[in-house]
Amino acid sequence: MGDDTVNTQHNDSDTLLRGITSPADVKALSGEQLHELCREIRRTLLDYGHLHGGHIGSNLGMVEATVALHKVFDSPRDRIVFDVSHQSYVHKMLTGRAAAYLDADRFGEVTGFTNPDESEHDQFVLGHTGTSISLACGLAKTRDMEGPASGIGNVVAIIGDGSLSSGVAFEGLNNAAEQGGNIIVIVNDNEMSIAGDFGGMYGPLARLRASGGTAQPNLFEAFGFDYRYVERGNDVDALVDAFAEVKDIDHPVVVHIHTLKGAGYAGGQAADTAASGEIAGHDVADERAASAVNPGNDTGVKPTENIAHAEPWHSDHCNLSDHEPHEGQCEASHWQNPDSSLGRPDDPRKHYGKLAMAALEPRFATEPGLVVISPATPGSNGITHEFRECAGAHYVDTGITESHAVAFAAGIARAGGTPVVATTASFFQRAYDQFFQEMSLNRSRVTVLDFLGGLSGSDNTHSGAYDVAMFANIPGVTMLAPTSQSDFLAGLAWATMPAGVAGAPDGPVVIRVPGEPILAAERDTSLLPLTGGRGIANVCGTAGDHSDTDMLSWRVTHVGARVALIGLGNTYPLAERAAVELAEHHNIDATVIDPRQCSTLDTAALESLRAEHELVVTLEDGQLEGGWGEKVTAYYANHRIADGCGDGTGHAEHTSGNPRVMNFGAAKEFTDRIPLAELNERYGLTVPAIVAAVTQQRRTVLN
Repeated sequence: MGDDTVNTQHNDSDTLLRGITSPADVKALSGEQLHELCREIRRTLLDYGHLHGGHIGSNLGMVEATVALHKVFDSPRDRIVFDVSHQSYVHKMLTGRAAAYLDADRFGEVTGFTNPDESEHDQFVLGHTGTSISLACGLAKTRDMEGPASGIGNVVAIIGDGSLSSGVAFEGLNNAAEQGGNIIVIVNDNEMSIAGDFGGMYGPLARLRASGGTAQPNLFEAFGFDYRYVERGNDVDALVDAFAEVKDIDHPVVVHIHTLKGAGYAGGQAADTAASGEIAGHDVADERAASAVNPGNDTGVKPTENIAHAEPWHSDHCNLSDHEPHEGQCEASHWQNPDSSLGRPDDPRKHYGKLAMAALEPRFATEPGLVVISPATPGSNGITHEFRECAGAHYVDTGITESHAVAFAAGIARAGGTPVVATTASFFQRAYDQFFQEMSLNRSRVTVLDFLGGLSGSDNTHSGAYDVAMFANIPGVTMLAPTSQSDFLAGLAWATMPAGVAGAPDGPVVIRVPGEPILAAERDTSLLPLTGGRGIANVCGTAGDHSDTDMLSWRVTHVGARVALIGLGNTYPLAERAAVELAEHHNIDATVIDPRQCSTLDTAALESLRAEHELVVTLEDGQLEGGWGEKVTAYYANHRIADGCGDGTGHAEHTSGNPRVMNFGAAKEFTDRIPLAELNERYGLTVPAIVAAVTQQRRTVLN
């Protein structure tokens, strides 16, 4: 990888960047210095990507545009709103935070998105797409109502072509054009979304590029915007001129700039050979040399042959989203893993996503209505290029349109098809209304693959800790929480059974894709010390004497007494480890249960615990309030029985038939980049914390 060429301190190569403490310093630079600043920023981004990782490709494409923005506009009086805000690294460098990208020991000082707690130059905490124009409308409305007293000057929204497919972006365009006044929308058109661009608007957008901005129909003019086109979107001089022309404008305008995603990554041969796997990585020195090209003389933006988007996936054929990034239409440049992580096995998203697609693919030949739907994030979830090509019309990328994707799936289901919608838990929040109305109220047979559900060390815009509280409380939704590969695939097969077949679900099914604790336990069976990875599905049967084929019955994996540990989904391995600790060091032989789902209670299982158990412990890696464990607590509280149900076995001498319940899970809070181990400590989701709480509770009961 050429790691020895990386200089984390840069020495004399970042003279200008280290001197930038605010946008005022950018304004003071000459034209030649602006070019040098762009080169320094690009080198910094390339090094940062190798050492830290992040959304490097989108930021490389926005270097010149961001420098030009701060050269022309007067932040924070002029309000700059970055859509999604994953492309705001350069903005942060120019607003006093450059050291967080230059110095390795300070990499953790800033988030990957804008955040007003960091700087007055950041307007919002944003990590999802499509809202910048709506937010800009709100800022501009207050400015126009309050006048100079508002302290707001120009309002600038920066949105990518991929984000334009989002429905809320269209709503914002519609409102902005009617509202009038100074609203400047900069469309960063790099011919890419996270994967490809999908939707009918992208043909006209491509023709605008090909015609130098003159082709009709012009989407933005049709909405009522003034329109400007900048072909050389990686030419800082051209951008300074374009932005200066629209500064202080008195009506809404779109400035459409054509940029190169990943500008500065190794290009040329890398772009041609990534699909064939001929490159194992890029040399940092090559990338730094590429970044030294003067963007004003040679932008590197190559004319596209793909005007009609005829190429199957509207991007080159990089297989996954975090290996071998390079310039241009490269799915791999959406997210760059640091060099230290390369070569590791697939993460749970890719591992289980690939398994799901492999299970569905053979069915396409005989099930014409089976369709996999991805709202713009296929590679991240193991939906590879090979699968997409084999699936053909059985795969649909709807673009960044979660609401549409769920409603679209409900339509497929109504017509008798079998839709499977796959994306990330935090992204599904954007489709909440469609889950209620189109999917659940209509009893639509939609299968939802919910990736990244549960606790993680992610930023505060991408936490999956709220998915159980969301999905499991929608009437009519069945939410599965499988604890093994076999359970995951069995749940998928059950959820996608043809309507009318005996045992098929009668409504939507959400499958919480297993996370790292489950995958780690499958790779290392010592993490399941009771079952040893023997196939949890066949250990002890289900708790309420149900058939093991019943997807909604709870499964007892170890029969004990006095204490019952019920570990939902990703916390199930923790339940086994806590049980072993209780047995070995505290003479407590705890029952262990895998509930398998969290949308209903297995009341037969709960009733079966009364006689022999004085304490029931629930574990979940999600928000407790409104979550699953509280339902177990409420059940026993609302179904109390008369004391004295001991049966003479000896174990029941201290039971009343009304077990106490302890719930372990997350607080109702947003967390930002807190390591998962620290979150588990905070919430008591560790063996020592559970054991201490159980033993203390038992002492209280006995006394």
